[in-house]
Amino acid sequence: MLAVYAARTDADDPLSCLEIGDRPEPEAPDGWTTVEVKATSLNHHDLWSLRGVGLGEDRLPMTLGCDAAGVDASGNEVVVHSVIGDPSAGGGDETLDPKRSLLSEVHQGTFAERVVVPLRNVVPKPASMTWEEASCLPTAWLTAFRMLFTRGVLRPGETVLVQGAGGGVSTALVLLGRAAGLRIWVTSRDEAKRARALELGADAAFESGARLPERVDAVMETVGRATWDHTLKSLRPGGRVVVSGATSGHDPVEDLRRAFFLQLSVIGSTMGTLDELRRLVSFCDVTGVRPPIDLVLPLAEAREGFERMAHGEQFGKIVFQV
Repeated sequence: MLAVYAARTDADDPLSCLEIGDRPEPEAPDGWTTVEVKATSLNHHDLWSLRGVGLGEDRLPMTLGCDAAGVDASGNEVVVHSVIGDPSAGGGDETLDPKRSLLSEVHQGTFAERVVVPLRNVVPKPASMTWEEASCLPTAWLTAFRMLFTRGVLRPGETVLVQGAGGGVSTALVLLGRAAGLRIWVTSRDEAKRARALELGADAAFESGARLPERVDAVMETVGRATWDHTLKSLRPGGRVVVSGATSGHDPVEDLRRAFFLQLSVIGSTMGTLDELRRLVSFCDVTGVRPPIDLVLPLAEAREGFERMAHGEQFGKIVFQV
């Protein structure tokens, strides 16, 4: 079958490790199902995999991809939940299972004509959603949903700062937050991305590092080192920052006095649970919120999408049709 895979890894030249070609057909063990992939979307996780982050040489070649929507072995239209884990090992939350992984880390990923997943890892796709829209939800949008509502415990009327407009998670934060009655501010170095965030519904957009009109209730942080100082300075006393990524670096300099004196909360967040994916899909179905799609390509032309993401040119999701 046709697949997009990591043949090797290279921290300095990840795209040189990307291959597109034939891979063996997957075999579903007991308790798993085969999904015929209709659409699958790209995430930064896929670039990090090509760099060797979370993907050891002993697991190569590895089909990339976490997100997919397709048809399962019973003929149902489904969205794939990409977290492979045991909820009971995480106190009811599979993201807290010490052995949990994402598709394309231990098990072959979704950038292929077919993928096998546990039977529990499929959620019905609403008829109101296209394959392309549904394929955008399981990673970036699920991450944003958990950040806002489970980890951030945000309520209508609160003000949220989203650092780094343009990526899949930050775009989801804007759209989900606005639909839930939050006041959403964003930052970006790129004027075009700030303008696009405003078009999507952000209440205000600022240049990265700019002084804000007032301090916010919460900051959604995926950038890391480049924005961390600004993030902490932007919070009101008792505010919280929810962190789910560090694309600019994971080792910021932090003034701990600000954290304890202002009683700030720093909250980590990773992916989401099957129940959260169900609620996200339902939220989008009921509200009409949809993931903005930057580019749609045939799976055979996936390299173009990887190059666009590697250069930071996208606004919204990059989707591959199968």
